[in-house]
Amino acid sequence: MQQVQVAHVSEKKKQEVEKIKDLVKKFNVLGILNLENLPADQYIKIKHKLQGKVLIKTTKKRLLKIAFSQLEKEKTGISKLNEMIKGSPALLLTNEDEFKLQKTLNKNKSSAFAKPGQLANKDIEISAGPTQFTPGPMIGEFGQLGIKTHVLEGKIHIKEDKLLIKEGEEINTKIASILSKLGIEPMEIGLNLIFTFKNGEILTKDVLNIDEKEFLDSLMLAHQEAFNLAVNISYPTKETINILLKKAQIEAMALESKVPDLDSVSPKESEAKPFEERKEIEAKPEPIPESKETQIETKEQEEIIEKNEHKEPLKEELKHHDKIEVEKVDASNDEMRKAADLLRQLTDKKIRGEI
Repeated sequence: MQQVQVAHVSEKKKQEVEKIKDLVKKFNVLGILNLENLPADQYIKIKHKLQGKVLIKTTKKRLLKIAFSQLEKEKTGISKLNEMIKGSPALLLTNEDEFKLQKTLNKNKSSAFAKPGQLANKDIEISAGPTQFTPGPMIGEFGQLGIKTHVLEGKIHIKEDKLLIKEGEEINTKIASILSKLGIEPMEIGLNLIFTFKNGEILTKDVLNIDEKEFLDSLMLAHQEAFNLAVNISYPTKETINILLKKAQIEAMALESKVPDLDSVSPKESEAKPFEERKEIEAKPEPIPESKETQIETKEQEEIIEKNEHKEPLKEELKHHDKIEVEKVDASNDEMRKAADLLRQLTDKKIRGEI
């Protein structure tokens, strides 16, 4: 019978996995750092500055993955982090807000020259403009990298902006050399936070590095547009109700000024009777003269009838107007609900970095 060989796991490694699991359970936010290209002295300085705010633990990548897999039942979604761990990982644990944490880490970063073999942590480009170099071998070095130049006032000038390398690509010797000669320090030295994990939600570096001013401006613009939409479609909210009431009052006063008082409408002010009605009256035989009292009574009845004839169309018109307004409100409410749903979706996507 063939024996199955089981890989031996040392007791020390088992204890390390259990220690990782215990630490993860104690903190609200878990983060993974990539310590590649970070000098040891810089790491020690930053770690000392962050003492009391975060806990940083260096360990092997394999042990991290084992710990996360075993924690899946208690922290749903944590095993997904195994696919995202890269470089030289370190475990970061804190109870701080993720965005405040990223801001603190960014403040403790410094710039440095690029070295061959390093991976660019952002797009690196050279801007158009003058250099300190005189015409000579440097023109050839620029040309090898596709950088267009020309000589102006005895100095080499770069004609246009040039993207040298994209984020994540490896920096070669030529690029590192030209950047160094130009005095460009494209590398950021500091703790590189790849992502954070909290309550099943993963926030990547792109989301965590969102520009605060740009984000606040976007929120203010979204609020203003939502407010304007609510007012324009007469959607009542805590913020819009006062304006909507004033708007309704102004519109009601304007409508009142255009509609005459029904009691003040006299037969003489009414519209002329249609031609067919006049023709019918003309065809009638001349009535027998009545007494003065009968004439007065008949005239009063005619006035009442004529007033009612004027009231009925106006009542119908007002009923029709009210019906239309109700339909408008219903349609406006539907539009506002759709707009609110869309705004929530766009905000969620913006925060998650999907747009």
